[in-house]
Parts: sequence; structure tokens; C-alpha cells
Amino acid sequence: MSSFNTISTEKLARLIGTPKCPALIDVRTDEDFAGDPRLVPGSIRRPIARVADWAHEFAGRTAVAICQKGLKLSHGTAAWLRHAGIPADSLEGGTLAWAQAGLTMVPASKIPPPDEQGRTIWVTRSRPKIDRIACPWLIRRFVDPNAVFLFVPTAEVPGVAERFAATPFDIEGEDIVWTHRGEFCTFDVMVDEFGLATEPLKRLAVIVRGADTARLDLAPEAPGLLAASLGLSRMYADDLAQLEAGLALYDAFYRWCRDATDETHNWPSKKPGA
Repeated sequence: MSSFNTISTEKLARLIGTPKCPALIDVRTDEDFAGDPRLVPGSIRRPIARVADWAHEFAGRTAVAICQKGLKLSHGTAAWLRHAGIPADSLEGGTLAWAQAGLTMVPASKIPPPDEQGRTIWVTRSRPKIDRIACPWLIRRFVDPNAVFLFVPTAEVPGVAERFAATPFDIEGEDIVWTHRGEFCTFDVMVDEFGLATEPLKRLAVIVRGADTARLDLAPEAPGLLAASLGLSRMYADDLAQLEAGLALYDAFYRWCRDATDETHNWPSKKPGA
């Protein structure tokens, strides 16, 4: 049972990947972080020495402070956040307990460098359908909740990437890291490279791959994802509006993959002989 102003690894693990996940703030020292340069999925690093300066970033949200052992650094940070009017807890046992529980962690080396506001910037082709919605969903929910996505004409992606220090994804090119690899789509690659290969995300990756690569036989749910994705593309002329709507779609598919694959639904008739 969690103590006052703390959250257990089990409870936090159930929140990560959902829209209700609190802001996760990694406040480990540089020395502690160097000892294990991986992050609890969806967490961002902030320096404890400047907590009074950055606390306002999390106004209107709840937060969880994360340090190495769940002691003074995270408790002190959480207390500062509460002083700023932000409900905040400390992660019990910190990153050590998280790792010891065998929970997934994201290698910091795989995350693109952030901009001055601490956000990763990504660029891809305009008019997204499947992979280019699935990947931003994965990034927002498990890598960088503040990530910025730029949708531009295909020919302009390389130039925008260079001029705006953005990371290109789901586009052809020998030097593109985040793109299809063999039979796997970009979503598959991100799940693997970011260390997020949990059973629910691997299940979702098969559905995305089937819908994105015209192999609808890979999963019974793939045709449904394709239909919903194409419907969204007809509903929204603005790519960012479509992305926001698509986030809810993938939230639903993820929760099905995680919690509801064994559940069925029917409306049996009560008529005699039915």
C-alpha cells in the first residue's frame, strides 16, 4: 500500500499510455542518470535546482516526481509542486524499483535532442493515414508528451528537418532512422527502438502493420483500424485536427489490446428457441 503523497510502481504502470497519466518528471542527478540513462515511459527530465522556475509548466495537471530511490529528491520536488498548487506524488522506490519490477524503460539515447522548450520536434508527410498517426500517438503517450509534429509536403520533409531541427519519420531515405524496415512499419520500429515491446504494444503493432501495409490478414482488427483511419482522413482537412482525433482512436485500440482482448459482446435473443 502506498504511503501518503506517493504512488506505487504498479499503479503508475497502469496509468502510463493513457490520457489520464500524470506528468512524469525525472529529477535524478546527472550522476544517477548516467548510471542508468533510461526513463520511465513518458517522463521528462528537469533539474531540481530550478524547480521553482519550471513548476508552472505543469499547472492544471497532476504530477509524479521520479528520482533514483524515491527519497529526498522526488519528495522535495513533489512538495515544491504542491506549493505551486500542482497535486504531486513521489514514485515509490524511484527508478531502481521500476527497473527491478521489470517494467519498460526508454533509452534516453534514442530520444531526439529537445528544443529550447524541452520538446522533441518531428516532421513527416502531410495527409497522414495510419503509421503517421500511430507513431505520434506512441511518442505522445510513451516518449515525449509535449512532442511537436510538423506535417509538410513529401518533397519538403528533408529541408524542414534540416532547417527546423526536426526528426523525420515514416518517409523513404537511406539515412532515415524512423521508417519501415523490411516487413515492419515505422510503428514497429519505434516500439522496438524505444524499449516498449510490452505484450499490449506488440499486439497493437501487428494491427497497425496489417492496416498500414495492406496485409489485413495479420490481425482481425486490422480492417477496422484501416476503415476508421480512412474515415478520419475524410473527416478532417487539417492534419493536426486529424491527429488529435486519431489519438483517441489509438487510446481505444491500446486499451483493448491491454485489457479487453478476452471480452466479447452479444445481444442474445430471449425468444423461445432462439
